[in-house]
Amino acid sequence: MPPIAVERWYAEIEASTGTLAGLVHGADLTRQVPTCPDWTLRQLATHVGRAHRWAAEIVSTRSAEFIPFRQVPDGRIPDDPALHAPWLRAGAARLIGAVREAGSDPVWTFTGLRPATFWARRMAHETAVHRADAEITAGRRPELDPDLAADAIDEWLGFLSGVTDPGQQADALPDGAVLHVHATDEGVDGEWLVRREGSALTVEHGHGKGDVALRGPAGRLLLVLVRRVPPDGPEVTVLGDPALLTGWLAATPF
Repeated sequence: MPPIAVERWYAEIEASTGTLAGLVHGADLTRQVPTCPDWTLRQLATHVGRAHRWAAEIVSTRSAEFIPFRQVPDGRIPDDPALHAPWLRAGAARLIGAVREAGSDPVWTFTGLRPATFWARRMAHETAVHRADAEITAGRRPELDPDLAADAIDEWLGFLSGVTDPGQQADALPDGAVLHVHATDEGVDGEWLVRREGSALTVEHGHGKGDVALRGPAGRLLLVLVRRVPPDGPEVTVLGDPALLTGWLAATPF
């Protein structure tokens, strides 16, 4: 896939946080989030604001070790409703500033030491999905930029590549089965083949035949793959064995 400029990730963090902040401002934060049924809107907003501060702490300290999520300073959304939106925006700004300053310096990530810009990508897509959660809670239809959505799909599937524990994500597909994901947006290079081989999943780019194929605009595909919308919507087409897709989604929660 063509690389996404790091400034696009910064812009996505800022824009999605701004949208979330607007939806939280003056809202009933006790409302349940239908796409995260264990969370209220307050818990959703707290998660996003704390995640930004957590990633910023890792980056700004150049930490080579995991930092516990709950040890991050200022990780609780303020009690004063007037401060909710500013608190969210401040976390995003802190994260963007930390990554800009660190650049390619190595820091802790889920997959070992990586350049600090890892966190720009990770938090851009994390924030976009949770912004979509808030929009769905408010009865709005989420819209995602196709190229960023395709990058988010690439990141999400990449996390699953090489899984070797047959009791976890590897069981998302039967041995030998292939899931084909195809983004249909004009100008977006987005096709992936996810294959189960023994106890491992592999992910490769390109066109090919799958036992089940998921086709549609990248934004809707992402929301299907992270289980925010069902795969039977009018914009998405499922070809082949739908039971394989059902099994995949059940085994790969976001």
